[in-house]
Amino acid sequence: MAKAPVLTPQAEDFPRWYQDLINKAELADNGPVRGTMVIRPYGYGLWERMQQEMDARIKAAGALNAYFPLFIPQSYLTREAEHVEGFAPELAVVTHGGGKELEEPVVVRPTSETIINDYFSKWVQSYRDLPLLINQWANVVRWEMRPRVFLRTTEFLWQEGHTAHATYEDARDYAAHIHRNVYADFMENVLAIDVVLGRKTPRERFAGAVNTLTLEGMMGDGKALQMGTSHELGTNFSKAFNTTYLSKEGRQELAWQTSWGSSTRMVGGLIMSHGDDAGLRVPPRLAPVQAVVLAIKGDDAVLAKVREIGERLTAAGVRVQVDDRTDTPFGRRAVDWELKGVPVRIEVGPRDLEAGTAMLARRIAGGKEPVRIESLAELLPKVLEEDQALLLKQSRDRREARTSDVSTVTEAAEAANAGGWARIPWATLGQEGEAVLAEQAVSVRCLIAEDGSVPESDDEPGAVAVVGRAY
Repeated sequence: MAKAPVLTPQAEDFPRWYQDLINKAELADNGPVRGTMVIRPYGYGLWERMQQEMDARIKAAGALNAYFPLFIPQSYLTREAEHVEGFAPELAVVTHGGGKELEEPVVVRPTSETIINDYFSKWVQSYRDLPLLINQWANVVRWEMRPRVFLRTTEFLWQEGHTAHATYEDARDYAAHIHRNVYADFMENVLAIDVVLGRKTPRERFAGAVNTLTLEGMMGDGKALQMGTSHELGTNFSKAFNTTYLSKEGRQELAWQTSWGSSTRMVGGLIMSHGDDAGLRVPPRLAPVQAVVLAIKGDDAVLAKVREIGERLTAAGVRVQVDDRTDTPFGRRAVDWELKGVPVRIEVGPRDLEAGTAMLARRIAGGKEPVRIESLAELLPKVLEEDQALLLKQSRDRREARTSDVSTVTEAAEAANAGGWARIPWATLGQEGEAVLAEQAVSVRCLIAEDGSVPESDDEPGAVAVVGRAY
C-alpha cells in the first residue's frame, strides 16, 4: 500500500496544500478569534529576517522609525472622505472602555495616514522641516470576511512609511524610490520572487491616493499576489489635516505626501511562490537557518564532528543549526527540515566519518552528494548563491511561461481563469472592460508601459494592463 504524502499535492488542491504546509512546517496556527493568527517561532523567524532586510533598505532611503498609537479617534478618519469610505467596511471600532461608554468611539488602526498627519501638522512648520520621512513597524486590524493565514487576516504585522515633502516632484520621486529600490530590490534579491512593477488603475488605487505603485508576484497556481504598494497621496491629507509649511518665499504651502507598506502577506507569497510538494523552499539570503548539520546516529565521534562542522560554517558566515537530537529518528528529522525549506542539509554518520565526507542535500536544486568535510566551509557560500539565483529564475520563468498577450476582454478572462496572466492594451480594455472582468473575479493587477517600465500616468499612450485572478 502506497504511503500517504505528507502534504496534499499542489496539483490536487493548491489551497489545501498551502494550509497543510503552514501546519506541518510549524509556521502558524489560527488564532482564537476568527481571522487572527498565531505566528509560531519558525514562521516568525522568517518575518524577522524580512524585517531586518527591509529595515536596512528603508533606513538607507533616509526614513527613521517611530511609533504611533493603535487607537485612533473615529473623527480623524472622517476628515478625508475617500479614505474613510474605502476603509469603512473593514474597521474595528471600540465603543466601551474601563466599563464605560466612550465619549467618542476609537478605531483600531487599519492604517495610520490620519493619526500621523495629525502630528505632521504639528511637526512641519517650515521648508527646513522637509522632507519628513517616517516609518513604523506595527500591527493593524482590518476586519476580514474571508480569512486565510498570512494572506488575509483580521490582524497582521507590517511596516508603513509616511512622508511629507515640499514639492509634488519630490514626493513622486520618493514614492518611486521606495517602490523600486526598497521593495523591488528586497523582493527580487532576497525573497527571490520575480515581481512586475506597475501602476494601479483608478479602480484599484489606495483610498485617498492620487497614484498607487504596486509589485505583483505570480504564485505557483498562477494567481497574482500584491506584494507591496507605494502611494502618492498628493495634498489630500495635507488639506484635511492642515499640514502646511512656510516656503523659502514666505508663503504657506501644503505639504505633498506619500505612504507605503508591506506586510506578513510576504510570508504567504514566499510559501506560494517557492513551495513544492515536499514543503517550503526558503531563499538562502532570507533563511534564518541556511544549513542544518544532522547527526545520523548518537555516536560520540559523530556528535563531536557535527558540532565542529557547525562552528566552522558559522565562522564562514553561514547561518547554521546543529541537529544532534539522535533520540528522534533521523528520517523524521530530515523530513521536518525539508518541510521547513532549509536550503542545505549536511548529514553525518559513522561511515561518513570513516570516509572523511558528509552527505550534502540541497533543498532547492535537489539531489544529494558526498562532499569532503574540510571543503564545506568554502563550498557552501557558493552553493547558497547558486540556489538563490535558481529560485529567482524559476519564479521568472513561471511568470513568462504563463503570461499571454491578448486583444479582447474575453481572451483576458480566459487566460486568467486558466491559471495565468494576460497582457492587453489598456486602450482596448479601458475602465468598462475592467468592470466586466471584475464581475468574473478577474482584476487588472497593474498598468505597465510598452517597454515594461512603470507608466507616468493612467492614460499614458501604449500602456498595457496586466490581468489575472488574485489573492
